[in-house]
Amino acid sequence: MGVEAELREEFDRWERKESAVLKVLPYPLLAISVVFALLQPLWDAPVHLPGVLGLAAVLTAWVMWFHTFHPELHGNILLMGLYYAGLVALTACLVLLTPWFGFFAFIGYVHAFQYLKGRWRYVGVAVTSAVSAVSYVGGSDNITADEWWTWPAVSALTTVMATVAFYADVMSDRRNHGQKRALAELHKANAELETALAENAGLHAQLLVRAREAGVLDERQRMAREIHDTLAQGLAGILTQLQAAEQALDEPAVSRRHVANAMDLARDSLTEARRTVLAVGPSALADARLPDAIGDVAKRWSEVHHVEAVLTTTGDARPMHTDVEVALLRTAQEALANVAKHARAGRVALTLSYMEDLVTLDVLDDGVGFLPDAKRPGSSADGGFGLAGMRQRVQRLAGRLDVESEPGEGTAITVTVPAIPVGSES
Repeated sequence: MGVEAELREEFDRWERKESAVLKVLPYPLLAISVVFALLQPLWDAPVHLPGVLGLAAVLTAWVMWFHTFHPELHGNILLMGLYYAGLVALTACLVLLTPWFGFFAFIGYVHAFQYLKGRWRYVGVAVTSAVSAVSYVGGSDNITADEWWTWPAVSALTTVMATVAFYADVMSDRRNHGQKRALAELHKANAELETALAENAGLHAQLLVRAREAGVLDERQRMAREIHDTLAQGLAGILTQLQAAEQALDEPAVSRRHVANAMDLARDSLTEARRTVLAVGPSALADARLPDAIGDVAKRWSEVHHVEAVLTTTGDARPMHTDVEVALLRTAQEALANVAKHARAGRVALTLSYMEDLVTLDVLDDGVGFLPDAKRPGSSADGGFGLAGMRQRVQRLAGRLDVESEPGEGTAITVTVPAIPVGSES
């Protein structure tokens, strides 16, 4: 149980006890007053018992009807004002008959607090003090022509003292209600907070699941791109070299050259496959800068396919974040592979440009070209798997890939990525 719940329960318990006491309080006070009134003839002046008992019976019925039996009337200001006026009038009559009903007169303060509102409460306090003052001076018989001033003096003093006490009680009641309202609002806020925490826990669990799924999907895409850029391209090159060797069987030197190229491609592909499994960067970047790595890839590709490939570097060639360099290197490899498979080009120009905030790679060939928007069999919505892989790589780096081509006009591929320096988070 929370602290605010314990405090609210404590408030409710005290309110129940106070309500129970105030509900029965008039009757013991009335009983005490009646008993002393009956005993008054034994040591003091006689009392008019029929009148006292009759008025006491009427007063009892009056209190029981309004105060005890009909609590639903307590919210009716006019009816409870009538009740209070009758209560004070009957009490005043009894006090005039015998001062012992001053005990019961105290209930006037209690019911003024319970049933009157605003300034009428203090009017009730003043009237009750005036009635009680008759009892304090010894009864109406003691208010004589010589001592008449005692009753108004005692009445005024009693009114002041009762008003001060009554005001303090009103302030305490307001403070208690304010604290109770604050505790209720705090309880509501805590309940809403617990609900929000439960919802957040559910959302957190969903986010973890989705993050895990996204991580798995991202890793699958990474493996697919790496396999395509290494094993698939390597196997395609090996197959091309072996086919060329088969066609050149009558020329042993040429055939051996193609077989040697196939073996070199197989070794390179095996090395790249191992690095892919271990999530290590390409071997071409292990010991060389990006311009040198792309230049080496272009040179080897040119030697294998007998197509001129030239790299030009502009700007301040500086080390970039590994992801940036891997994306650019893989783009160059994939673009050259596509040229070998589709373009039938005679020359390829690669341009690596370092700018202040961006790095771009342009790959331009003079091949047969194609329609970039035309969907080819077995391709994805973004083009062939190679183009889709390139787009995925550069989009992960907040970059972009543009393809320009027309039939018979060659093809230009441009990749632009942020120039993320070494040591920065990608």
